[in-house]
Amino acid sequence: MESVFEIIAEPNRRAILSVLAGSQQSVGEIERKLGMPQPAVSKHLRVLREAGFVESTVDAQRRLYRLKPQPLQEIEDWLAQFRRFWSAHVDALERHLDRMEQSTDQGAEKKRKTKKQRGDNRR
Repeated sequence: MESVFEIIAEPNRRAILSVLAGSQQSVGEIERKLGMPQPAVSKHLRVLREAGFVESTVDAQRRLYRLKPQPLQEIEDWLAQFRRFWSAHVDALERHLDRMEQSTDQGAEKKRKTKKQRGDNRR
């Protein structure tokens, strides 16, 4: 049995999970959205189903797949130990963007005042 990390390491499987995160889809819908051949989609869905990432239901003549988020909890738990590293960077980025926005707003205000003063001088 592959680990959760080995399963999501495959880019096509991650793409399928991303498609299914939006809503349940048939194999054909996944195939069209990702531009993948049907046998490849079916192969990856089988791996994802066996690992518990997706489940399927039968609707008339088609099988619909939907995401089961429980296996993703293992990834979430593992990532939790690293959040402190990027949360400080995200906070710093937010402060930087706020300063840039204030600087841009002040620059725009100066331009408006200068333009208005030039207009008053022309009269």
